[in-house]
Amino acid sequence: MKALAAVLLLLAGGCAAAPPHFAGDRATIVSLNPCADAILAEVAAPGQLLAISHYSKDPAASSMEAGQAARFPATGGTAEEVIALAPDMVVADIFLAPATRAALEGAGIRVETVGIVSDLDQSLTQIRQLVALTGEGARGETLAARMTEAWEASAFDGPPIDTLLWQEGGIVPGEATLAANLLAHTGFALHSAARGLGQGAYLPLEQVLADPPELVLAAGDERMLSHPVLGRVDGLRYERLDGNLLFCGGPTIPRALARLRAIRAQAG
Repeated sequence: MKALAAVLLLLAGGCAAAPPHFAGDRATIVSLNPCADAILAEVAAPGQLLAISHYSKDPAASSMEAGQAARFPATGGTAEEVIALAPDMVVADIFLAPATRAALEGAGIRVETVGIVSDLDQSLTQIRQLVALTGEGARGETLAARMTEAWEASAFDGPPIDTLLWQEGGIVPGEATLAANLLAHTGFALHSAARGLGQGAYLPLEQVLADPPELVLAAGDERMLSHPVLGRVDGLRYERLDGNLLFCGGPTIPRALARLRAIRAQAG
């Protein structure tokens, strides 16, 4: 009925779709964005988050703890799946396909988009954006306070360690990324940035061996990133880092900071 009403309104007015229906004082939500999944799982009221993205069910792609992701059903992101759940709104990323957005809005479902965050302030803003949709202000402020406390506790004031953050595919992060800001805040300097390498640049093993950093943080499972030869380079430390800690803000930030702080502490 919701879809039919929206179509009739479009035919009659030739402009915007019908406004979404909100059940009570809390809108029901489907998330298609893995970063929003993790935030909404913490700030939504019980029963408010109807489904999360399929990415959060994949350990290789999820920024959520497996147990938390298991609490929610997931969709593949198609308009048909989402419409069948009859949410009041969908939270997606800014790359949502126009056809999918049109289908959702045509069914009377409000679509909200979230972008990519690159620092704590942007992440806090994103949380408050999502909290405004859930109506759960207290939950959002609790999460924001936990993130801010973790950020302040992990600040490092001293000489940074020359660090290669080596990601899946042999690529490196750019300077204006969340990963770079997390590293800089906890006492690490991007080895790749100092050599003019930007976001997504490929760094082969041979180049790492010819110009080694003080520390390699390997955020990937492929053989090049864990090649035994790395253990034979004088003065080179090697650590593994879960790549899923590097892409999303929200509740992922305290976990990432804790891991980086532990690695930094081992360096003395």
